[in-house]
Amino acid sequence: MLRVLGVDPGLTRCGVGIVDIEPTRRATLVAVTVIETPAGLALERRLLAIGDAIAALLDEHRPDAVALERVFAQHNVSTVMGTAQASGVVLHAAAARGLEVTLHTPTEVKAAVTGHGGADKKQVTAMVQRILRLDAPPKPADAADALALAICHGWRGAASPAARVAGEPATAAAPTPAQQAWRAAERATRARRLDG
Repeated sequence: MLRVLGVDPGLTRCGVGIVDIEPTRRATLVAVTVIETPAGLALERRLLAIGDAIAALLDEHRPDAVALERVFAQHNVSTVMGTAQASGVVLHAAAARGLEVTLHTPTEVKAAVTGHGGADKKQVTAMVQRILRLDAPPKPADAADALALAICHGWRGAASPAARVAGEPATAAAPTPAQQAWRAAERATRARRLDG
């Protein structure tokens, strides 16, 4: 069993989802929340609130790994700065507990859970609900995105806690169709970056 804490970083809303992934790739919801901070609060206070909440979740649920959405440059500099600052707080809290953090692109996450790297938020949310066998879709979107990150990481074939302790390499089973689609989407994204 691999327990993954996924984080969709943000200053106003920071989604956090915790999922248990079995060797069969069956995923089970452990917890999900959105950490919110008001825009009028001083930046250092907002980051402190996010850091304290992340630390409490890490200590309560004791995940084996942390999955974090990779920050991309956007036209809105203030948004990307806030996202990067929130990401730094998560990285710090995880590192303080000796946890490995893996960054995943949005394309990678979408492909992992839906089989298509260009899926929209509604499709991702619907698949997260189905994968985790939930009665209702997780809301808001930040929560669904955080759960999708955790599922993506668990399905990548990350080493189990026992394998990491023993120092053995990860042995992943044959990739699922969704994982194959994710890899194809990642190759296409890398190719576009090289061409551009």
